[in-house]
Amino acid sequence: MTRWLSEAEQDAWRAWLDMTRLLPDALSRELSSEHGLSIADYEILVQLSENPDHRIRMSELATRALSSRSRLSHQCDRLTKSGLITREPCADDGRGSWAVLTEAGWNKIYSAAPDHVESVREHLVEVLTPEEFAELGRLSRKVAHRLQVTSKSPSD
Repeated sequence: MTRWLSEAEQDAWRAWLDMTRLLPDALSRELSSEHGLSIADYEILVQLSENPDHRIRMSELATRALSSRSRLSHQCDRLTKSGLITREPCADDGRGSWAVLTEAGWNKIYSAAPDHVESVREHLVEVLTPEEFAELGRLSRKVAHRLQVTSKSPSD
C-alpha cells in the first residue's frame, strides 16, 4: 500500500525540489557569466586543485564529482580543449588515465573561487541562521550517507 505524503511532507518535498533546481542553476549561471565555467566544471577543477599533485584518476574523479564516467569524460574533453586540464595515461595501468590541472586551470579556479564563495554565501549561507545552516549540513550528510550506502552493490 502506498504511503502518500502528508500535506506538510508534500510542501517540504516540493520546497526541497525547488531549492535543488534553483540554487545550482543560479550558481552555474553566475560562474558561467563571470568565468565561463559551469558548476560541474568548477567542481572538477576544485577536486583537482585540492589534490596534492593536482591530479586524480578519472575513475576516482567520477566518484568524487558524483558523475557517470561517460558524462565526466565529456566534461573533461571540454576542459581539455579549453586548456584547463590535461589527460595522461596511467603508467601502472594501461586502462586508466589521470586528469591533471594545468597552470591555466589553476589560474581559472583561483580567480573563480572568491566569486563562487560569495555566490554561495548570498544564495544560501546568509539566507539561513548559523544554526539552520549547520542543521542543513547535518541533514544533508545524513541523506547522502543513506544514499551512498544503499546505492553500493555487493561487488563494491
